[in-house]
Amino acid sequence: MSWTIERPAGRPVRRTDDNRLAVPLRLSLADGHATDTELTLTLAEAEHLHAALCRALDGEPAPPAGPDCRQSVQASPGTARIVGRA
Repeated sequence: MSWTIERPAGRPVRRTDDNRLAVPLRLSLADGHATDTELTLTLAEAEHLHAALCRALDGEPAPPAGPDCRQSVQASPGTARIVGRA
């Protein structure tokens, strides 16, 4: 059994009623059967995921259609990076 997990187009990340973040996902089997679900994260979990993605993307050029936050960081080579907070 082979699964594919992807972000469905047109479904943005949203904040839930209990102040979590819901990331829409589409799970598909190789035979074409698909279902939509959400990954819900606490704000702390979302911050950790954000940091992990930033580290994974470090050194990669921002794509032309990338989000503003990626392009502004890459356009400012003298900007200091904050690694952790005291």
